[in-house]
Amino acid sequence: MATRVNKHYRLDPMKIKRAQQVLRAATETEAIERDLDFVISEHKNKRLAIDANQRFVPSGTLVRDIYGVLEE
Repeated sequence: MATRVNKHYRLDPMKIKRAQQVLRAATETEAIERDLDFVISEHKNKRLAIDANQRFVPSGTLVRDIYGVLEE
C-alpha cells in the first residue's frame, strides 16, 4: 500500500459530496481516491486505444461497411 500524506486543497464541497454519493463512498477521502483511480485508469485505456489505432491504420487492413451505415 502506498504511503499516505496529508495534503490541503481548496475544493468545492458540493462536488465532493456529489462524487461521494455517486460512488457510494463512505468518506470524502475514499471518494477522491476512487475518482483519482478512475482518471488514471481512463488515461491508460485511452493510451492503449491510441497505440492500437496507430498500429492498425498503417497495417493496410481493409475495413468493409457491410451494413452500409458509414457511407457518405
